[in-house]
Amino acid sequence: MIKGVGVALITPFSNFEVDYEALARMVEYVIKGGVDYIVALGSTAETATLSHKEQQQVLDFIVERTARRVPIVAGMGSNNTHALVERLRSFDLSGAVAILSVVPYYNKPSQEGIYHHYMAVAEASPVPVIIYNVPGRTGVNMTAETTLRLAHATERIVAVKEASGDIEQMQRILDGKPENFVVLSGDDGITVELVKRGGHGVISVAANAFPEQFCDCVHKAIAGDTEAAERMMKEQFEEPLRLIFREGNPTSVKVMTEAMGITSREVRLPLAEGSEALCEDIKSAVAKYQLR
Repeated sequence: MIKGVGVALITPFSNFEVDYEALARMVEYVIKGGVDYIVALGSTAETATLSHKEQQQVLDFIVERTARRVPIVAGMGSNNTHALVERLRSFDLSGAVAILSVVPYYNKPSQEGIYHHYMAVAEASPVPVIIYNVPGRTGVNMTAETTLRLAHATERIVAVKEASGDIEQMQRILDGKPENFVVLSGDDGITVELVKRGGHGVISVAANAFPEQFCDCVHKAIAGDTEAAERMMKEQFEEPLRLIFREGNPTSVKVMTEAMGITSREVRLPLAEGSEALCEDIKSAVAKYQLR
């Protein structure tokens, strides 16, 4: 259920409040576009700026709106292990098939600390766990050895979202993982290469903006037509992918969803809205590549 293309869904805002009408449009847009599952409350959703009450409301809304058409994964991470364990026991995750839990950020834990953090999370979580390595945001890299140690230690940890950008680290995970352990890209641009090496898909930012085209590309790669997928990556997505990360995530992808008439580009501080220069470049790219 967590293979193929998962979309790290944005949270639309209007006057700094969650825009549920726009969120409903996003859910319909990505499902129609062919995503295999939705990831709610990830970093792309600006979850760090949502209150705990808003987080539950957003997840509940997505669950209701999706109506079991695709599975839902819920982002549940913290740099306070005890607080996260307590939250996992009280937060309603009944509509989710798994949680996505980021490596603890800011604290810069050792590999041993990361291991014991995730073992505590796996024990407390009512649903399976996808571990998430993103050193660019957390300040620490979870090594392939730690990922494999976790994968072999408990069946509760079922997958890794790897956003280190280190394809050789990902290869070591692929080479040593248990048979049913899923390896997902956390970087849209490296997805086809990871799938060629035996990976299982991506949790994507790009699928917020052009899900149909991006899903087609990744699904081609998974089906074995990597040549066509690589050609699409180079000819169709190279410039759009650069643009949707140019001023950070989700700032830039929200500019693109605004250009497509789905949501506004509004973000919550400390993020700032995309620049007018970015808006103009994205409008040109949407037209040039026929992204909607």
